[in-house]
Amino acid sequence: MTLLSLLFGSIVGLSLGLTGGGGAVFAVPLLAYGMGLPAREAVAISLVSVGLTSFVGFLGKWRKGEAELRTGLLFAFAGMLGAPFGSWVGRQIPEAWMMLMLSGLMLTIAWKMWQKSSQTAAQSQVCVPVESTGMQAEGYASDGPRCQRNAAGQLILTSRCARLLLIVGVASGILSGMFGVGGGFIIVPALILFSSMSMSRAVGTSLMVISLVSASGIASQLWIGQSVTLDITAFFVTGGLFGLVVGQSVAHRLSASMLQRVFSVAILLVAAFVIVKNLS
Repeated sequence: MTLLSLLFGSIVGLSLGLTGGGGAVFAVPLLAYGMGLPAREAVAISLVSVGLTSFVGFLGKWRKGEAELRTGLLFAFAGMLGAPFGSWVGRQIPEAWMMLMLSGLMLTIAWKMWQKSSQTAAQSQVCVPVESTGMQAEGYASDGPRCQRNAAGQLILTSRCARLLLIVGVASGILSGMFGVGGGFIIVPALILFSSMSMSRAVGTSLMVISLVSASGIASQLWIGQSVTLDITAFFVTGGLFGLVVGQSVAHRLSASMLQRVFSVAILLVAAFVIVKNLS
């Protein structure tokens, strides 16, 4: 059980380090089917592991200047509002149906990530360093369908922009509470699309949001009386931290589009397994 906890935790951490999200999509099936834990306890352990691992990952990104605190805090605030509601909804759904819903979510994620993989290389070049001359960086004047940035590359938080980011944040919080997912698979594409961050900065910002939203989800789970097995949780977190370090190291050697395609295929395989397991 200890080795499985470490192994499965490392898989979750690897995903977080590579893509800035999606780790918990693997965590719940691994805990529920690989270790035989009840689905609801798997959700709680997933939130603890993903939250702590994401926070450590965020600190590393922040020190390198690869995270935007203001944008991330806006996402996180909205997500923390949605997490308690998601936890309540999750308690009303039978476990088998909850796992099937999770697999459906995973299939959607895999499809979206594959679609976006061909566009990521171009999008990741939008956020470029601003030269000391103070001239406006290329792409900041019209960077995204709703949000814009000033000459220094800072997000101009208009009411329309804030509304979009808040909606996505609430959605990620609800999913976090229901399924134990951090919502990075929503946050990273949304940051790139709506605020025109580079892939690297979106990953760093996403990790901060995931850690805060997961904390809200954990509090919600404890509030409704959900217990967790401490030794399994501890080893799962330890494996997650190891996987995170490896993932962040490997991520710098691979293109963002390649990462997204590998990630989408992995999610597809896990989703297929969950569906077959529940329908059988």
